[in-house]
Amino acid sequence: MTALITLTGVNKYYADYHALRDINLTINTGEFFSLLGPSGCGKTTLLRTIAGFESVSDGVVMIGGKDMADVPANLRPTNMVFQSYAIFPHLTVAENVAFGLRKSEDLDKPTKAKMVEEALTMVGLAGYGNRAAHALSGGQRQRVALARALILKPKVLLLDEPLSALDKKMREQMQVELIRLQRQVGITFILVTHDQEEALVMSDRIAVMFEGEIGQLADPETLYRRPNSRRVASFIGKMNFLDAEVKAVVEEIDVTVQGLGRLKISAEQAPEEVSVGPAVAGIRPETLGILFEGETTDRKLVDGVVDEVVYYGDMTYYDVRVDGVAQPLNIAMKNLIGRPVLDVGAKTRVIWDERSLVLLK
Repeated sequence: MTALITLTGVNKYYADYHALRDINLTINTGEFFSLLGPSGCGKTTLLRTIAGFESVSDGVVMIGGKDMADVPANLRPTNMVFQSYAIFPHLTVAENVAFGLRKSEDLDKPTKAKMVEEALTMVGLAGYGNRAAHALSGGQRQRVALARALILKPKVLLLDEPLSALDKKMREQMQVELIRLQRQVGITFILVTHDQEEALVMSDRIAVMFEGEIGQLADPETLYRRPNSRRVASFIGKMNFLDAEVKAVVEEIDVTVQGLGRLKISAEQAPEEVSVGPAVAGIRPETLGILFEGETTDRKLVDGVVDEVVYYGDMTYYDVRVDGVAQPLNIAMKNLIGRPVLDVGAKTRVIWDERSLVLLK
């Protein structure tokens, strides 16, 4: 893939506050890229730095091979969709979408009207041009904001938590719509979000940020299955953490894990700098299981007692106490036909597999 945006040694200070810390990052042409992290981690500051709304204190921002140091926001090949949408309620849908074309003196009215209708069709609002903007639903307003940004045909579309104001069902629907739209238009999308599920669903790659730094940069599956630190593992989904001790590091890693005993895992399941000594093992709730009556397994087993049950309809989450483990193990089980939901206090057996473990820094 071809690099479109390159950030080299980017730092941003607000007086004594160090908002961005030596960011080195490449984003490719046609990529759906996400900046993910908790509030205050610097993700929006980084997005605004790319857009040109914030200047860098140190470092270089390149877009399309050109240094953006002296290029103002309105001349950069980017456009931004804000969290609030910034829709003008006194204008029609068409007038809102056409707002970005107001300075394009070389375009006549029929050409502008055609561009507006094409942009509305692109976001699924064909025929909505004469509607009053204030009469639209939240999802429709979000689409108008997208159309207004896309009509200028930017190389990069910047999305600052654009779905946060929507309810859960609409947010999930718009996630799919954004994926479809990005594939259709083929331009680079950069999304800022604090919602890890949203980032995992939508992105080609994700940069997880903490305190102005990138903690890990990877594709969604790698981030979820092979987080490089306890901090990343805690932020991306749910994870059980178990004390461990590495006994030997050869072709495989010989490790003792609290409550699970001594076992061997592959080098892919551990950091490159793993060494003999204390460690932390992580295992996802859905990679553990409960052996119900009448079922058999070739996986390893450990006895436990159900400590808590949370029923979600399609899933049940169990906290199961296991000897030798300080905290109950969180286990996610699909509610299949004929499978009972266990009661608190029930004795059970936990199924596990060493391939599901990951050692963390």
